[in-house]
Amino acid sequence: MTTSSTSTPWATEPGHEEGADDGAPDKAPKSPVGAEDPFDKDELPAAPGATLRLLRSLLSPLRGRVVLATVLLLVQQAAVQAGPLLVAYAIDRGVPAVRADDYGPLIAVAVGYLLCAGASGALQYAFVVASARVNQDVLLDLRGRIFRHAQALSVDFHERYTSGRLISRSTTDVESLRELLGEGLQELITVLLSFVYISAMLLWLDLGLGAVAVASFVPLCLLIRLYQRRAGAMYRERSTAIAAVIVKFAETMNGIRPVRAFRRERPNDAEFAALNHRHERTNGDAILEMARYVVGSRLVANTAVAGIVLWGAHRVADGGLALGVLAAAVLYLRRLYDPIDRLGMFLNSYQSAAASLEKIAGLLAQTPTVPEPEASASRSLPAQESEHPGREVRFDGVRFAYRTGGEVLPRFDLTLPAGQTVAVVGSTGAGKSTLAKLLARFYDPSPSSPTSSEQGRPHSGAVLLDGVDLRDLTGAELRRGVVMVTQEAFLFSGTVAENIAIGRPEATREEVERAAKAIGAHDFITSLPDGYDTDVRKRGGRISAGQRQLVAFARALLADPAVLILDEATSSLDIPGERAVQRAMHTVLRGRTAVVIAHRLSTVEIADRVLVMEGGRIVEDGSPAELIAGTGSFADLHRAWRDSVVS
Repeated sequence: MTTSSTSTPWATEPGHEEGADDGAPDKAPKSPVGAEDPFDKDELPAAPGATLRLLRSLLSPLRGRVVLATVLLLVQQAAVQAGPLLVAYAIDRGVPAVRADDYGPLIAVAVGYLLCAGASGALQYAFVVASARVNQDVLLDLRGRIFRHAQALSVDFHERYTSGRLISRSTTDVESLRELLGEGLQELITVLLSFVYISAMLLWLDLGLGAVAVASFVPLCLLIRLYQRRAGAMYRERSTAIAAVIVKFAETMNGIRPVRAFRRERPNDAEFAALNHRHERTNGDAILEMARYVVGSRLVANTAVAGIVLWGAHRVADGGLALGVLAAAVLYLRRLYDPIDRLGMFLNSYQSAAASLEKIAGLLAQTPTVPEPEASASRSLPAQESEHPGREVRFDGVRFAYRTGGEVLPRFDLTLPAGQTVAVVGSTGAGKSTLAKLLARFYDPSPSSPTSSEQGRPHSGAVLLDGVDLRDLTGAELRRGVVMVTQEAFLFSGTVAENIAIGRPEATREEVERAAKAIGAHDFITSLPDGYDTDVRKRGGRISAGQRQLVAFARALLADPAVLILDEATSSLDIPGERAVQRAMHTVLRGRTAVVIAHRLSTVEIADRVLVMEGGRIVEDGSPAELIAGTGSFADLHRAWRDSVVS
């Protein structure tokens, strides 16, 4: 037994339920003043060109269908742009022929026009169908990528990047891309094809008129460049603003009980209104910029058309230009400039989608800080020699610090023999939850020296399970060996049986019920309206906290792990619920190596060994009886708890 003369009370009073460090870093210091965290600004770093690479990777598997849709639109535009040429032919050839009682040319023009209109409509329909399928496949792929990648990222990422932002990435930002793919790209291709077709036709009809029309696009191009430069920053800010609105909404709804309990409605209203107004302002700025572009482009287009018509009319009067050519040129000019507004809509969709894709690309560029081992380097746990499931756990020179700075575990060495139940106690910030997260491999040990290496990785100590470094185990192998039950037993929407079967999805219904009976949950489950088939609803809200914890223990027992981590598993329960869970703990811990993070002394009593932590170090180590008989902080606390019970 080791003790420290330092008296460090690790609970403020007997029976106090302290969960401040549950699910959060043990006193992880904040970033230094002035330091800008890209996570706080919602600006995740990504390599240059990541957005284009993402879009290319989404479209590459659909290359054939993209080419088909493009060809359909090319032919459709050719049919559309034939109209003014037919009008010119009708004026210059058809009308004079009618005067000579020859209706053939005019009838041919009418039939040709009808055929072009019919072909245009059919090709447009085919294009819409083809492009819609491409769009939906792209969006399906992108949403799936975001969901899979978010699940694959390490716990430390999710502790810094809120779920509201993830929701914004997979909904609002994906919707921006949908608008671009569904409407904007067609508009862009239509405008570009119209420009090419019409410019060629105008130059062929009359070189002078065509040259003036093409030259009028120079100021339009300048307007487009100015709009892109100004609108890009606005749409990036808008994407961040709407994400902040979603984050605040999700946070408030998830914490609705404390909101009501502490009358936070008005402060929350004020905070939400400020975020909402920020989004309104950025959205309004983007719309105003769009309005400036539309007004400017219409002014340029109308001025160009008026000038060309006046000059063309003068040439017709002088006999230097055929009337049909002027009529065709005017029709082509209107078709050339009419899509300018639609080009503005495309630019609007493009800037919004570009900002959203930039955010999504930044998210997808994040890599797990707890990576899977390479297939060639992965190892399996050795075969167990004992009939009991427990395995030896060893922390060998482990150092750990959170990204925000500050060392939580300076250097930590600990060995837990197979099958031993160890209770870890200490004040908030002592390193208890960090110890549990390292054992569950939610985090890896921090490197002690970037230049030194051992077996290809920076020397940082190791957490070993039966002598095997956790970093060498695949995720599936590790989860079969180590299971964690937290203070808030999270249940998914679905039946009780489905939630228990998460521990071992291939388990039969009989095995699920056997685990529940062993834990002592069978009676309350069968009393539910549909028994094991009762839907527990979101987060298990249909059953009590104690019952949720029993279901979590049944899940852990069904998983049959070698090592079980209980992180404050009873601290939020009332006395009857705690007693039911403690009975279940005796069953689930039998023969396993267990680490129990505890605040209640009643939980500590089931342990074979107690560790008292302070400042990332073990200051007391021994059996409960030994520490109670000693003079350390654990003995002081036990006496205070005993006196409170007697009184």
